Amino acid sequence: MDRIWLKNYPPGVPHDVDADQYQSVAQMLDESFARHADRPFSVCMDRWLSYGALDRLSGQLGAWLQGQGLAPGARVAIMLPNVPQFAVTMAAVLRAGYTCVNVNPLYTARELQHQLQDSGASAIVILENFAHTLAEVVEHSAVQHVVIASMGDLLGPWYGRWISFAVRHLAKMVPAYELPLAGGRQVLSFKRALALGARRRLRPAQVTPDTPAFLQYTGGTTGLSKGAVLTQRNIIAATLQAESWFSPALARVGDAGRINSIAALPLYHIFALTLCLLALRQGSRLTLIPNPRDIPKFVEVLKKRPFHLLPAVNTLFNALLQNDRFRQLDFSQLCVSQAGGMAASESTAQQWHRLTGSTMIEGWGMSETCAIGTNNPVNASSFSGSIGLPLPGIDIAIKDDAGASLATGQAGEICIRGPNVMPGYWNQPEENARTFTADGFMRTGDIGIMDEGGYTRIVDRKKDMILVSGFNVYPNELEQVVALCPGVLECAAVGVPDEAQGEAIKIFVVRSDPALTEDEVARHCHDQLTGYKRPRYIEFRDELPKTNVGKILRRELRAHA
Repeated sequence: MDRIWLKNYPPGVPHDVDADQYQSVAQMLDESFARHADRPFSVCMDRWLSYGALDRLSGQLGAWLQGQGLAPGARVAIMLPNVPQFAVTMAAVLRAGYTCVNVNPLYTARELQHQLQDSGASAIVILENFAHTLAEVVEHSAVQHVVIASMGDLLGPWYGRWISFAVRHLAKMVPAYELPLAGGRQVLSFKRALALGARRRLRPAQVTPDTPAFLQYTGGTTGLSKGAVLTQRNIIAATLQAESWFSPALARVGDAGRINSIAALPLYHIFALTLCLLALRQGSRLTLIPNPRDIPKFVEVLKKRPFHLLPAVNTLFNALLQNDRFRQLDFSQLCVSQAGGMAASESTAQQWHRLTGSTMIEGWGMSETCAIGTNNPVNASSFSGSIGLPLPGIDIAIKDDAGASLATGQAGEICIRGPNVMPGYWNQPEENARTFTADGFMRTGDIGIMDEGGYTRIVDRKKDMILVSGFNVYPNELEQVVALCPGVLECAAVGVPDEAQGEAIKIFVVRSDPALTEDEVARHCHDQLTGYKRPRYIEFRDELPKTNVGKILRRELRAHA
């Protein structure tokens, strides 16, 4: 197909990447560990972990896993927040030849049980804070090996002990739990697993480029989550694509070892996970933020050292902008403000640029594509409102329901093809048949329009479309308009049943100005939107329901309405 977007690539960005230069993700990691052994990899609560230590510790844990007799390709669940144990465990699983199954630590017992059962995980590494949830469902799963981590495990002998004590006994953040040992199930501490693994030797993983590296479960906001099978090649391709795309902006730092990326978004989520793999690839640093919802503490961490790459969702950018101390920080080193995970707001982008001098760069991807899909050029001087251009090696087509490609300027389903795109969902043959077109594109469920420059603009998702008297209304458009109304902090649009016109539009608004009234919002919409797009109902709320990544849950608002 004609890649019309290549003419708008920034200088130095290649048109393709060679995902076959590595046999496995483990090979890519081993190369980085050897090359950057003396460099710092991550910092958490002012305690550093070097590449050399990450190499040693992940080798020990990987050797322990191999010693448990797990079958080749066995799934190992990882239920950890942004703490050093996450990277150690992820690298251990991959280097041992197994498959990572990332689990949201805040899952309920029902959600955890589904993911463990669906993946068939035989082992899990979990923070003790969440072990009580596992205790409720472990007997309904195939898990036979449980490794319990404590918050301070890798924060030093004295400070680490203090942190673990404080979390357990002062903050009381570790509910009581009792994990059953029936059927030969073993439960041991993270440190004990490392110690036992130190007595063994990590054997090279026997995998191919098509071997699954991750089962990355979708958000599940529309039903039971599905496991996207991300192969070794998928992960390698996505890492190289990210490296190629961000290099023009990060090059001004000079030595890649000085690049400091902020890991505030949860590493179990594909957005942050891919940027973690990018840091590992280029030998740069990660600043781990275990609890980004504590904005004051988050800002104090940002104040301590220069930061160059800040990935966030729109709601997190917004929260930072509302903090007085954040507005006083030095932003001179900030190279990339990467927005993703949800639609970025023009009003937020404008405020961000005024404060930081950094352009908010919006991108788009999915769990199914290793978070990589399209992105705006990192040398952009202004917020575009589009999701940008396909990254190296990726084809984007706008298709109709029959799978035929549409002309530029026509709205249709965004479909993607590339080395980063999953081969399919785990044990979902019927879903896979519906997901892929005859010419190998994956249907995304997003409705978009591509212009003559290759830039794509998302109109909305099929399932969120509102039908008003036969007219299609897309919530993203409404939310972009309402967000520009003075006094609006956040908003969400949904359709509600209406006897006369099928559906009517309801807007939920979080105010930054308590004096804002319904009439003012309505007048703003009257001035900006044609008749059938104007909301009939406006409801003010203190906050909007969101996933742990910050996506607004329209489904919950629709159910309430």
